[in-house]
Amino acid sequence: MKSTSSTAKRPSTISLARFWQWEASGILVALVALIALLAIMTDSFLSAYNISTVARQAAFVGLVALGQTLVLMVGGIDLSVGAAAGLSAIVGSIALTQWGIHPWLIIPLTMCFGLLLGSINGIFVAGLGLNPFIVTLATWEIFAGLTLVITGGYPVRPLGEAFGIFGKGAIFGVPAPVVIFLVSGMILIWVLRQTRFGRNIFALGGNRDAAVLAGIRVRWVEFATFALAGMFAALAGILYASRMDAGQPSVGEGWLMGAITAAILGGTSLRGGQGSIIGTILGALLLAALANGTVLLNVSGFWQRVIVGLVVLVAVLVDLLRRRGN
Repeated sequence: MKSTSSTAKRPSTISLARFWQWEASGILVALVALIALLAIMTDSFLSAYNISTVARQAAFVGLVALGQTLVLMVGGIDLSVGAAAGLSAIVGSIALTQWGIHPWLIIPLTMCFGLLLGSINGIFVAGLGLNPFIVTLATWEIFAGLTLVITGGYPVRPLGEAFGIFGKGAIFGVPAPVVIFLVSGMILIWVLRQTRFGRNIFALGGNRDAAVLAGIRVRWVEFATFALAGMFAALAGILYASRMDAGQPSVGEGWLMGAITAAILGGTSLRGGQGSIIGTILGALLLAALANGTVLLNVSGFWQRVIVGLVVLVAVLVDLLRRRGN
């Protein structure tokens, strides 16, 4: 009887152990706990309207975080994603309102522009071997400055109802930005798991020298991750412009911190070689739920920044402990 009992318990124990070994297990538990806590402390958190608001808020930062995850996985960092989102949103808005380009072409056009901005970072980092922190810090200032030069600090509006469906519309009741965010995440999951490019990202981040000896084109892989980071930032920026019916010069100003935090909380290592797209998605949802919860609880906006900063420190500490444990 004892043998049967121990055998019956073994599968559940193994399953639990496998769950905790998953990179995104901690963020999933934290997200469920936060949702439960906010549901108890507020009356409206679980309302359909509020859940939709949280999901949409997570989508914008989450899209930026998807690109940031790829860069972090190869051992880099991109500080320019927020400014790239803002500049791309402005260019896309001008293309719509002043150049007369069809609304359905604005999204792919803006994504191509973001790909170009990310490629600039990739050329300096992968092509010339410069430090990604310094390069993207410089391009952050350049992109943000160009945004102000082009707009003079004023928004580009209105963008029109035909374009507003991308940011305000819904697909089967789910906000369009959320659908785009989740589909983008699923595509990246497939890329990382099923393609040579995805495997090369893990290899490059895990051991650059070994990747070179294995014949991997490390410069090309590194370049591509920065280019994709710019593309996802641009997608987030233009979707937000569609939502607000205006290309705001301030778009993306607070997205960098959230993008990095979402990625790290989701299991992406700051040293590269380890990452989880699902974890990044959950991290973006947790940050959005946290921000929404502080509003519902009437917490001062000043304290919200303190809370986000503390979450960043916790995320970095968790990453450090995870690496020491391995």
